[in-house]
Amino acid sequence: MSKVCSVCGKGRTFGHAVSHSNIKTNRSWMPNLKKVRVKSGANVEQVYVCTHCLRANKVERA
Repeated sequence: MSKVCSVCGKGRTFGHAVSHSNIKTNRSWMPNLKKVRVKSGANVEQVYVCTHCLRANKVERA
């Protein structure tokens, strides 16, 4: 599964986890994706869409 929203293209972001002693280690944040059945023209297909796009009604569900 690719960790990318099919509507807005939101993907994995990178940064640092900072401990109490200010030691920085690499970490990543994943988008909150849901598998949704979407109408695309006359077809219905399953795509991964982030919850932000779902709440904003940027996609027409089947």
